[in-house]
Amino acid sequence: MMAESNEFLSSPPKKTVRFGGKVTDVLSNYSQGNQNDFELLKHQLSDPEIKDGQIINWLRELRASVNYLTIDYEQLVSIVLKLPWLTRSREVVEEYLAFLGNLVSAQTVYLRPCMNMVVSHFVPAHVTIREGNVHITDSEDENEDIVPKFNTCHRTLQLIARYVPSAPRFLMPILVEKFPYIKKSSRVMECYIHNLLRITVYFPMLRLEILQLIIEKLLKIDVSASRHDIEDAEENASTANKQMSTEEALFNMDEDEEPEQSSVNFISEKMAHPAAERLDLGLSVLFSYIRDLCFTTGSFDLNKAKDLYKDLLAVFDKLVLPTHASCHVQFAIFYICSFKLGLAEAFLEHLWKKLQNPNNAPIIRQTAASYIGSFLARAKFIPVVTVKACLDLLVNWLHGYIDNQDAGSRAFCDITFHGPFYAACQAVFYTLIFRHKHLLDGDLRKGLSYLQGLNFERIVMCQLNPLKICLPSVVNFFAAITRKYQLVFCYTIIERNNRQMIPIIRSSAGGEIAQTVSNPLDSFFPFDPCVLKRCKILIDPIYQPWEESNAEELKGPRTPVKPGDTPDDEDDFLQGNTPQNDGLVETPGSFDPYLKSPSSVGSPPAYKFLQRPF
Repeated sequence: MMAESNEFLSSPPKKTVRFGGKVTDVLSNYSQGNQNDFELLKHQLSDPEIKDGQIINWLRELRASVNYLTIDYEQLVSIVLKLPWLTRSREVVEEYLAFLGNLVSAQTVYLRPCMNMVVSHFVPAHVTIREGNVHITDSEDENEDIVPKFNTCHRTLQLIARYVPSAPRFLMPILVEKFPYIKKSSRVMECYIHNLLRITVYFPMLRLEILQLIIEKLLKIDVSASRHDIEDAEENASTANKQMSTEEALFNMDEDEEPEQSSVNFISEKMAHPAAERLDLGLSVLFSYIRDLCFTTGSFDLNKAKDLYKDLLAVFDKLVLPTHASCHVQFAIFYICSFKLGLAEAFLEHLWKKLQNPNNAPIIRQTAASYIGSFLARAKFIPVVTVKACLDLLVNWLHGYIDNQDAGSRAFCDITFHGPFYAACQAVFYTLIFRHKHLLDGDLRKGLSYLQGLNFERIVMCQLNPLKICLPSVVNFFAAITRKYQLVFCYTIIERNNRQMIPIIRSSAGGEIAQTVSNPLDSFFPFDPCVLKRCKILIDPIYQPWEESNAEELKGPRTPVKPGDTPDDEDDFLQGNTPQNDGLVETPGSFDPYLKSPSSVGSPPAYKFLQRPF
C-alpha cells in the first residue's frame, strides 16, 4: 500500500487542458491588483465538468502555494473546499487529503472551514431531480455507497488533528451547528448520530459533549411523541394494512398462491409515527454503540463500561432527570445497567442520594423516587437481595420522616410540603406490586416476616395519608396485595379519602368545570413499556412486563374488575384492571392511556454499531 502511495506521488500528472498561468503567478498578480487570471482560476475550479486530472494538477499547485493562501484568498479556498472530492477517484481523494493537511498546518485560519466541510458530509447527499424547469423531488440518495465516504471523512478529521492537535476543541461547536433539524428524515438523523459516535472513538475527550448533544436532540423528539400518539399511529397503520390486504385477497384469483406470501403476515420494522421512527433509529444507533464499546472482542470490559456509564449518568443528571414524562431516552442508562449488577446498584445508589438530599429541588427528589420505583419494578436483572436492600432504605427513610413530622405543625396531608415523601411511598408501593412474588418466593413464612417487618400499617395510617396522594391504580393494587397477605387493611382509608375528595374548579373558555385530580404528584413511571420496535428487541429480554396473572390472583368475590377488552399480550398495568373493594369507585391514573403496548411488533435482527452498513 505504501509502495502504491509513493508511486502515485512520484508519478507525473496527466496532461490536461488549462488556461492561465501557474497558481503562484496568479496569486502574485492578484496581490498586485490584476484579477483576470484569479477570476479565471476560480471559474475553472468551479466547473461542474472538471476532470480528475485537472483537479489533481490544481491541488498540487495549491499545495505548493499554501504559504501564500492567506485570508485574502478566502474566496479561492472556499471554492476548493466545495470541490466534489469524495465522489472522485482514489488519486483525487489522496491528493485532496494532502492539500488539506498542508493548508491547516500553514494557515490555521482555515481550520474551521475545513472541518465544517468534512462534517457537512456526515449525512447522505441531497439529490435534486428536475424535468426541464419543473422541480420533481428533492430527497436523499439511497443508492449511493455512503460507507466509504464516511470512512474518508473520519480519516480526514484525524489527519487534520495530526497537523493541528487543538482541532478537536474547535470541532464541537461545528458538530452542534451541523446537527440536522429534528424534523429531518430519519435517514439523515441516523447517519449523523452514527458519525458523531464514531468521532468519540478517536477523539475520546469529546465523548461527554457528544453524548449530551445526541441525548438533548433525542429528548426533544421523545417529549413530542407520547406513547398514546405512537400507539394510535401503529394501530391505524395496522388497520389500514389489514384492510389493504383483505382487498387484495378479494381480487386475487390465483388459488395456488402460498398463504405465507400474503402481505397480511408482513410486519414492518418501520414506525408509523414519523417522530417515533426518528427516535427509534437514533436510539438504536446509541444502544449499539453502548454495547460495542462495553463488549470489546466479545467479552465485557468493565473499565470501559464504567467510564461510559459515568458519562451517561452525567448527561442523565443534566438533561433526562429534569425532563418530565420522557418515554424512551432513559432506556439508554437502563440498557447499560443490565450489563453488570454493580452498574445497576450504582445507579440506584445515585438516585437514592438525590431523593434523600434536602438541598435538591423537591421536583428532582420526586422524580428520583419515580426512577427508583420504576427501575426496581421493571429491571429483570435486579435480584431480590437488591430489591430488599432498596426497600429497607426507602421504608426506613419513610418511618424517619413520619417521626420528624409527628411533632411538627405540618403533620397533615399536603403535597406542597411532603412531595418527596409521597413520591417515595409510591415507589415502595409500586415496587411491592411488581416484586411481591419474588419477595415471597421460596420461603413464604420468611418472606411474610420480612414484609411484616416493613410496618406498612404505620405508613398507611400516618397523618400524612399517602393513599390519598398516590396514583389510584397503584393504591388499589397495593391495597389488594396487602389485604391478601394480611399486612395492612387499606380500604377503610381509601373509602374515607374518596368521600373527602374535593373536585378542583377550573375556569376555561367554556365556563367552569369540575375536575378530580387523580395524579396530584404529576408522577410518571419512566421505565414503562418501550413501544419503539427496534429498541424493544434489545430491551425486552431484560425487561419485566406486567403479568396478567398478578391481577388474576388478586381477584376475589369482593374485587370486581372494570371490564375491558385489551389483548392478553399487552402490558396493561394501570389500564383500569385494578382490583378494588366493593363500593369503591375506580379512578384511573392520569397516565393510563399512555401505558399500552402494541399487540405485535416486528423483529429486525440486532446490528453492530461500527459494522452496520447503511
